[in-house]
Amino acid sequence: MTLADQATVLIPSFPGLRLWEALPWRRREVLPFPFNSTSLRYYYLARNGIYALAQHWNLRNQEVLFPAYFHGVEVEALIAAGVKLRFYPVDANMRVNVEDIVSLLSSSTRAVYLIHYVGFPGPVDELSTICRDRGLHLIEDCALALLSRLGNRPLGSFGDAAVFCLYKTLPIPNGGALWVRDSDAAPWPETTPPSLMSTVAYTAMAVWRHLKFNGGFVHGLLQSTRASVRSMSNTLGIAPVSTNDFDLTKVDLAMSRLCHWVLANQDYGTIVERRRRNYAHLLSRLREVSSPIFDELPPGVCPLFYPLRTKNKAAVLQRLLERGVEAVNLWSRTPRVVPEGAFPEVESLRRTILELPCHQDLDLEAMDWIADQVRELRAIL
Repeated sequence: MTLADQATVLIPSFPGLRLWEALPWRRREVLPFPFNSTSLRYYYLARNGIYALAQHWNLRNQEVLFPAYFHGVEVEALIAAGVKLRFYPVDANMRVNVEDIVSLLSSSTRAVYLIHYVGFPGPVDELSTICRDRGLHLIEDCALALLSRLGNRPLGSFGDAAVFCLYKTLPIPNGGALWVRDSDAAPWPETTPPSLMSTVAYTAMAVWRHLKFNGGFVHGLLQSTRASVRSMSNTLGIAPVSTNDFDLTKVDLAMSRLCHWVLANQDYGTIVERRRRNYAHLLSRLREVSSPIFDELPPGVCPLFYPLRTKNKAAVLQRLLERGVEAVNLWSRTPRVVPEGAFPEVESLRRTILELPCHQDLDLEAMDWIADQVRELRAIL
């Protein structure tokens, strides 16, 4: 049966979890960076690691140069740690000009924060040299760039520290990671595991993402399980951990043990290969419909999603969902910490970019379905 033959098509925005991936005894012996590093610390969410890093480096009341295009929770974490942020431009194609950063460096600057957008490398090689020569810290934000490389080196290995959001790329219910190049003797704050109910609830959601696309009799059973878990959580007063905001009361939460099992069971080479194949297919079919943000796929890039440019973001999102494509409204909120009108190209990105899924669960038939739906909406793009 093809996708077109199904009564309901639902292509999820994130990969789903297969039950066997959560088994603790199927561990792979060789893991890629950053999982093969002894300097990696795991957190429930990546923003917890950002907060811990700012404290560990004593960045309170210190200036950090930060890109004007960002999600929001990473900035909230730094502000909560007392960091003073100074923003630098990002252009309409998510590129950073190193000269813009250098022009803002001052005697007050302690660190530079660089985001690798959608898995595509920022100018990290050049920036790492500049920061090293000036005695500054370089922080790589790889929340959107897990498994991506620049040349022979993985993103996250160029700077002094790197942060990763694991559940965006991998089928786990929670998980962030912080890698620090030189971890000195200063103690790191202790972390505590999340509640069992929280782990069960989010795990059920991850499994459901897989089953709602692949179908099967287990789908209905899992929906009932999700409802039961939600009801039980409400009865016990267990609230889910929000992923939309930074919660200072939750900074000590660790990644659940189940997530460690899932990480050890992944075929990382296949994940990169499929994401690259799916992105390239969408690029070939949508290039003429909407001007691409990244018009080529360099070697080593593991794209998190396909960024689609549209002038009618809300309408296109709704129409795609009605057609079975779960696109995502990317970073539309303009944070108050950025002066209004200071970065017009960033404001344009927030108004016009949405995410199309290209993750490892999807095959070329799914990519064609997504491309067909977008092409049919070209009149309102």
